Amino acid sequence: MIDVKPLRYFVTLAETLHFGQAARRLHLSQPPLSRQLAALEAELGVRLIERSPRSVSLTAAGERFHADARAILAALDQAARNARAAAAGETGTLAVGFTMCAAYSVVPRCARLFSAAWPKVALQLREVVSSELAEKVLAGQIDAAIMFRGGLDRRLASRTMVAEPLCVALSRDHALARARRLKIAQLAGEPFVLASESCAPSLYGAIVEHCRTAGGFDPDVRFEVQLQQTVLSLVGERVGVALVPASMRKAQLDGVVFRPLADAPMTEQVLAWLPGSRNPCLARFLELV
Repeated sequence: MIDVKPLRYFVTLAETLHFGQAARRLHLSQPPLSRQLAALEAELGVRLIERSPRSVSLTAAGERFHADARAILAALDQAARNARAAAAGETGTLAVGFTMCAAYSVVPRCARLFSAAWPKVALQLREVVSSELAEKVLAGQIDAAIMFRGGLDRRLASRTMVAEPLCVALSRDHALARARRLKIAQLAGEPFVLASESCAPSLYGAIVEHCRTAGGFDPDVRFEVQLQQTVLSLVGERVGVALVPASMRKAQLDGVVFRPLADAPMTEQVLAWLPGSRNPCLARFLELV
């Protein structure tokens, strides 16, 4: 393999066509420069330079080699810049998983701000069932997850992204739909639609616990589904009521109304990641959020 240093020497001489000027630009004396270029010609087996007492010119082979050498050096310089940018998290890929609730709260804004700050990083957003997010981070399938705090694994680091109350989702023609605010006891005896305990254990537990402690009843859970969007769709079809994070009001499904819940329990969504992650893009994301 040809040493890069002689390539730079040759390109400098080709640009100046003067040994003295080239040597000064390279911070060398002329003899070492001449020896390096002679060695380059010997390695290639062709004459690159025509020398005379008064002038320097390039042979046809030298002209061709000059063009190629400049391209090689430019590519090497770009490779070095790319490596430094990747090491600094300015380029690369970042995969972030999230719950559907986060899609209506923090994910859109985070995506907009991160893409504006680091436009050369490919941000991959993956909607994942809540119960699977921690395992996907631990397995390295995603770099970070926006999830309910109750689903955290102790091996993950976390940072709070949003804390919000639960609210009541009702069909538009439900008898309680005109109330300005509801108490949980008013929902006793109503059929409930919940994201299942296996999919969103912390949210499921918070809802059941609030019904028991604040309302004095066990919720009549008629349907358990995977996604909050499905919860709201079933509510809109008048098959039950639901307690959902307040940000789900942005879903604006036809036939569904949302009402504040008195003394509502809070739900907390966090950004979780594996300490020691070697993806520099994650550090940029953490700085942003």
